Amino acid sequence: MRRFNVGIIGATGMVGQRFSLILSKHPWFNVVCVAASARSAGKTLKEAVGERWAMKEPMPEALSGMVVMDAEKDIDKIAAMVDFVFCAVNMKKDEIKALEEAYAKAECPVISNNSAHRHTDDVPMVIPEVNPEHIEIIKAQRKRLGTKRGFIAVKSNCSLQSYVPALAPLMEKYKVTKALACTYQAISGAGKTFETMPEIVDNVIPFIGGEEEKSELEPLKIWGHIEGDKIVSADSPSITTQCLRVPVSDGHTAAVFVSFEKKPTKDEILKEWKEFRGVPQELELPSAPKQFLNYFTEDNRPQAKLDRELEGGMAVSIGRLREDSQYDYKFVCLSHNTLRGAAGGAVLLAELLAAKGYFD
Repeated sequence: MRRFNVGIIGATGMVGQRFSLILSKHPWFNVVCVAASARSAGKTLKEAVGERWAMKEPMPEALSGMVVMDAEKDIDKIAAMVDFVFCAVNMKKDEIKALEEAYAKAECPVISNNSAHRHTDDVPMVIPEVNPEHIEIIKAQRKRLGTKRGFIAVKSNCSLQSYVPALAPLMEKYKVTKALACTYQAISGAGKTFETMPEIVDNVIPFIGGEEEKSELEPLKIWGHIEGDKIVSADSPSITTQCLRVPVSDGHTAAVFVSFEKKPTKDEILKEWKEFRGVPQELELPSAPKQFLNYFTEDNRPQAKLDRELEGGMAVSIGRLREDSQYDYKFVCLSHNTLRGAAGGAVLLAELLAAKGYFD
């Protein structure tokens, strides 16, 4: 695979910081520019981030001295430097939509971590192991935008990255009819650390704005299908969620309850999880976990502290599968929210697009 030059738009925020760590050692992608808001532009990345560096590892040397460009004013300049950009900006939704379309129309593909375009009909929202075929809608999107190379592709919300992959291998054969998921979400999902979110210590906050709607609607687009020039969402299963913020640095846990049209045995579910492989595993993409779904037999696993870094934070951990009195089964699952759920998931999506020739 040839090397691609990439930019990080929104490089100073928490997901942007995670992008810089992942991409600094990536075999295919070479960061040639970083961009952020006007107030950071003109400073080095190190100066712009200052005390807000939230990662455990230090800022990559190669990026720390890069001068931050203006994400809005320097679009044409950035587009001329890169093969594509990763985008993780903190702006209003309509502003993000306009910004990402402006990059796409400048013939610069955008791999977005933002939610703004997740429900745009011809923008693929992809978990690469689950619905890789949705990238084929890019052809229709390019036609609408009037572009040859430019397009937008997004990854889904971080909170559903643990339970949607666990349900995915059971969908076709056993027909999931309904699911309930309670998610216990880490503070890094809010761009926070314990220092910047003291109110979470010794506390659980039972509300995360917009999160429940995303968790109930986005899976239906992921399980939808392409019809003409748009992605049509699936009309089932019916999903209900509750999302709570908990005092955990990284790692979203979900307690999941599920019912089927054709109820599998426990052994059949475990077999499906163990054998599930997606296109990223078949293509051996650099960020793809070798074993995507990992089942723990211990009663007290998975745990965020112990299991979130599994396979570089790109694997999903599952445990406590058992029958339920109101649903068919219940289980617990965990994924790393800024790796699999955010920057890492976007990088894996970019690898899939690169392997399929969408940046050529």
